Amino acid sequence: MISATQFLVGQNASEIVRKADEMMRGEKSSYSEMTMRIVRPKWERSLSFKSWSKGTELSLVYITSPAREKGQAFLKINREMWSWNPTINRTVKLPPSMLSQGWMGSDFTNDDLLNQRSIVVDYNHTISGEEQIDGWDCWRITLTPKPDAPVVWGKMILWVTKKHYLILKSEYYDEEQLLVKTEMAHSIKDVDGRTIPTIYELIPAEEPGNRTIVELNAIKFNIDINDSFFSLRNLTQVK
Repeated sequence: MISATQFLVGQNASEIVRKADEMMRGEKSSYSEMTMRIVRPKWERSLSFKSWSKGTELSLVYITSPAREKGQAFLKINREMWSWNPTINRTVKLPPSMLSQGWMGSDFTNDDLLNQRSIVVDYNHTISGEEQIDGWDCWRITLTPKPDAPVVWGKMILWVTKKHYLILKSEYYDEEQLLVKTEMAHSIKDVDGRTIPTIYELIPAEEPGNRTIVELNAIKFNIDINDSFFSLRNLTQVK
């Protein structure tokens, strides 16, 4: 039987995760411009993209550079995802098996970039401790998948600041509870009326020298976006 104390802690943990998610996504919507740097032991490359989201069910990402990849776009509506490649003039629906694949050759997966609602609705949340990250007091929150949830990870651990509800560190585990990758947030600044990290670094656990860095160049929260913006037609026309 779950005690009243355990129930309240569980509720608090879920509320913390929801607030942390909304802090970066916006309570209603957001538009952002980002640069991604993919680092490997013998090479590195960069790409830039725009991202729109509304609520937890609608998102669209458009690649702006480099020239050879410009125009590629990705759409999520509810639990369905598509990609558009102008070079071959083709829209492809992403099957669940592709959610765990690297997005544009990076250490981020398709699920990471397009399916962020997952951390709020597809997991049970428990406060498992308190720690400091870079001088910030944080809750350590463990996320375990709900039964039959269509998720990639067997477990996640988030470190969320008690001030501003910022996710400063995330650990991703596979179904065997082995650490797959760690994400760290840095360079906290005041942007569009809120205090948020502007650089994210993702480091795989089993691939020395590999990492992906995402820098937030611009962001606007709670802008007006019509639901029709997130459509297969607009996927091929967005700029």
